Amino acid sequence: MLLTISTTRRPATDLGFLLHKHPDRVQAFSQAHGTAHVFYPEAGEDACTAALLLEVDPRALARARRPGGTPDFALAQYVNDRPFAASSLFAVALGAVFRTALRGRCDARPGLAGTPLPLTLRLPAVPCRGGPDRVRALFAPLGWEVDAEPVPLDPDLPEWGDSRYVRLTLRGMARVADALSHLYVLLPAMDGAKHYWVADDEVDKLLRAAESWLPGHPERAWITRRYLARRDRLVRAATARLDEVDDLAGADEPDDPAVLHRPADPVHEEAAAGVPGPARPDGAADPADPADRPPPLAEQRAGAVLAVLAAEGARTVLDLGCGSGRLVARLLDDRRVERVAGADVSAAAVEQARRRLRVDRMSDAARARVDLFTGSAVYHDPRFAGFDAAVLMEVVEHVDPHRLPALEEVVFGGARPRTVVVTTPNAEYNVHYGLAGRTRHADHRFEWTRAQFRAWAERAAAAHGYRVRYLPVGADDPDLGPATQMGVFTR
Repeated sequence: MLLTISTTRRPATDLGFLLHKHPDRVQAFSQAHGTAHVFYPEAGEDACTAALLLEVDPRALARARRPGGTPDFALAQYVNDRPFAASSLFAVALGAVFRTALRGRCDARPGLAGTPLPLTLRLPAVPCRGGPDRVRALFAPLGWEVDAEPVPLDPDLPEWGDSRYVRLTLRGMARVADALSHLYVLLPAMDGAKHYWVADDEVDKLLRAAESWLPGHPERAWITRRYLARRDRLVRAATARLDEVDDLAGADEPDDPAVLHRPADPVHEEAAAGVPGPARPDGAADPADPADRPPPLAEQRAGAVLAVLAAEGARTVLDLGCGSGRLVARLLDDRRVERVAGADVSAAAVEQARRRLRVDRMSDAARARVDLFTGSAVYHDPRFAGFDAAVLMEVVEHVDPHRLPALEEVVFGGARPRTVVVTTPNAEYNVHYGLAGRTRHADHRFEWTRAQFRAWAERAAAAHGYRVRYLPVGADDPDLGPATQMGVFTR
């Protein structure tokens, strides 16, 4: 198995600093099933290429057994594609050998680690049953120019057709850390057959490697399911956490106005779309028919908020914690809404919202309807006042508990809109995601049970002259309640 990474950015030998491997040395690293070698076929000021070569020991691979697995066919234990195809074996080696580079660290050149470089990545044999079209669907949304050439079963017998392997070349401007993370996640997803037991920590590995790009990927569901070896419980846990990442930080979307506000992506043949409802008591798999699957929880949540705002007749809306502006975009699509403001504590998120909405290209009339600015829901801000409704969608759980009284005073006491809509995860429902006793996102300071949420809501409402009602969002377990809980406060 071979990977080459090339760049032409001068001085090209800086690639060695980014990979933490010196161009003048050949290095070997022991792996569980063989040896990984790093060397540089070329290393000059104008061009530099680093190579990762993995030599697999078929005997070591044959001795490995999954817990509870059954032995392979005798010959297939020794004669198989594992020494030649870029599978999970190669992804594990890549993660081990380039661990520091994968994390985006470069102490010798701190500024270089965050700089996109002109990169060319080549892999001579990548397994992918979907063929070149599937490969392009996975890498092109990440900004790569993709050249995926099918490998024939036998070049001398063209009538046999193509194999399930492609020669893959990727070209583009990217950080080295991002390029490595794309391969680390997508190679085993394309192969669909991991050589090791997929345990609960595999969800954490997926999030660590792909949190910056997977939430907004159009093939997110397919990638997640394949990476987690189609284990439904782990897929549910990962999908829930990815939804929270998407709500917190948003994801870049195409600039094409036709798809800027597109509905949820269709489900692919092996994908688990969105967050399913409770696991079936008989242990059966989730429905395979996409028509039987619910939309992603984030989509259901936004739809529920919009429905409440419409029912309350809100003409002006403030989205506190707007992130990348997904809800703001939906509100602007509703011509009944005359003015929308989005505030977020992250200046980067506000800038991303501006790009998503293409504010600089709006007409004067359209620009007059929207205002995006940096602001915090725990500090009084005169810009928060004068709205019919305020929305805190998946925001309160990101606030330290001791600062919640400040948030209450700012929203209910200072801004005082006629309606306040608050959504937050239901901690009781987390058992359906395999997250019993754990939060859905690392940035959550807490997650409330239904009783805890109602206790907070009733106290805040009474203190500031509001009444509150509660609505379920997402799948609703008769014993544990809904996936997301919503409180609608009316002054």
